Amino acid sequence: MLPIAYFGIESSGLSLAVDLLLLFVVVLYLALIYWTYADARRRIADPVMVGCATAASLFPFVGTIVYMILRPPEYLEDVRERELEMQAAEARLHQLDQTLCPHCDYRVESDFIRCPSCLRKLKERCVSCSRPLDQAWTICPYCEADVPGIAPQRTRRRRPAAPLESDLAELQVASEDEDEAAPVAASEPAVRPRTGGRARRPRPTS
Repeated sequence: MLPIAYFGIESSGLSLAVDLLLLFVVVLYLALIYWTYADARRRIADPVMVGCATAASLFPFVGTIVYMILRPPEYLEDVRERELEMQAAEARLHQLDQTLCPHCDYRVESDFIRCPSCLRKLKERCVSCSRPLDQAWTICPYCEADVPGIAPQRTRRRRPAAPLESDLAELQVASEDEDEAAPVAASEPAVRPRTGGRARRPRPTS
């Protein structure tokens, strides 16, 4: 039985080579269809668009090339991670901008003039630009205008207590002087008080 001739080739060796080439082309075609489907699932959230991309890849090689040109540049996982990071950053910034009212502990913004809960006044407005000012500011940082009636609250730091080495040295010297003076006073004889008049001489015996 003669082998099937492709393109008029009747040689068995050439026919085998053509068969292997056709098998390679078919496997590559099926692999491109599967790759297009898998890549579309990772990049496209809409299942209809995924089906359209897979259907376009059924056209031999052309559909896959068109899909590679029009596909989204990022994976869905990368997009979700970026959105989560942005949401976390916005939440951190929102927490930094929010403070608590010193009177009722209600959450207020950094630019609030009054507390919406207890209606207490939190900040003063600048007389020049009407922006909220902090109580510790002496000038407006926005328009450089002086802030009258607001003095900065400065806390004085206590100096650390000086070491008492000099006092201790003086006490030790004083105690040593007292110890030396005590035996000297004890060794001195008591001075008898002098009495008025002369001392009597003994009379001679006869």
